[in-house]
Amino acid sequence: MKGDGKQIYIQEVVTRDGFQNECEFVDTAKKIRLVDQLSDCGFAKIEVSSFTSPKAIPALRDAEEVMQGIKRNPAVEYTALVPNVRGAERALACAVDEANLVMSTSESHNLSNLRMTREQSFSGLKQVIEELASTDIAINVSLSTVFGCPMEGDVELDTVMSWAERFAELGVRGITLCDTTGMAYPTQVGDVIRAFKQRFSDLQMTVHLHNTRGMALSNALAAIDAGADRFDGALGGLGGCPYAPGATGNVCTEDLVHMLELMGFHTGVDLDRALSAASLLPGLVLREVPSQVLKAGKRLDLHPVSEFVRERLDSASVS
Repeated sequence: MKGDGKQIYIQEVVTRDGFQNECEFVDTAKKIRLVDQLSDCGFAKIEVSSFTSPKAIPALRDAEEVMQGIKRNPAVEYTALVPNVRGAERALACAVDEANLVMSTSESHNLSNLRMTREQSFSGLKQVIEELASTDIAINVSLSTVFGCPMEGDVELDTVMSWAERFAELGVRGITLCDTTGMAYPTQVGDVIRAFKQRFSDLQMTVHLHNTRGMALSNALAAIDAGADRFDGALGGLGGCPYAPGATGNVCTEDLVHMLELMGFHTGVDLDRALSAASLLPGLVLREVPSQVLKAGKRLDLHPVSEFVRERLDSASVS
């Protein structure tokens, strides 16, 4: 597969999805500096934080302070997770560009993750959509467990399409198809993306992949082959779902960008700047991060030769 300059939009979610399950609270000022750094990397969107109850996600209890403290780049959309009407009111006060609403396509996962049935979630999110309808805030809905539920197994494609249809009828701008616990595999991803694109061609579609079983990059290529052009990624590969023990996190942004740019796709992301931001993460979360490119360097970051090798190369060139 050759990119031939095709545009792929990369959306950075590290300061929300990446930080939400971390044991160490990342200082507010450091979050703001990181978002400001990300704003200069060329990402299409940055998911800054979550307006969920601070009791539910204490790691993101400073959502207002972060959102109000960042320097906004007009070329970037700043989005935040909005779980309910109260969250919508907080998002409005912070003038987010987009509200990201979340529910699971699996009943078991929705009950485990949100403590509500799917119908209860839909009813609550419908209220959020109505609350924001008269504003300039765009609305995206992230559908979790599209590619599999850790408690139920496969989720029927018709089920996914049905929930997407109900939100499309409410006038949302976009839908994110989420591989919440890293259960997706390439042929499945291709089938789902093609079916979704055919049915919802007017919706902005995002693919949200996890690398739980090491298939995130393969799944991204399968999604692109099926017509996807917009991906969430988390710097350093941070994130993960509490219902996927041992999960390594989201698809790593810098690994994804590195691969796509080598293949001839255009992401608009300055990889060196992204790697500079990623290098800060171990100091923020106080542990190593899964990023491969951060550890090994870019493909053509070459190593100096030893004096022994240089002498022999010089000798060979002379002879």
